Amino acid sequence: MTTPPVQHWFKSSYSGGSGTECVECSHANNDISVRDSKQLEGPIVTVSHPAWTVFIRSLGRSDALG
Repeated sequence: MTTPPVQHWFKSSYSGGSGTECVECSHANNDISVRDSKQLEGPIVTVSHPAWTVFIRSLGRSDALG
């Protein structure tokens, strides 16, 4: 029986500085997990690394919001 890897969470550099809107991320294998830092037990959203890359790149494009 193998033990699942321990996730190491870090605060996103895009989170605000007031402490009320912090997002934490974690890299595991080829996935990226995201959670609200105020709700450590979940919910957690997990996406593939390629999907995360497309999402992040789209944030910097002026046409990404429609």
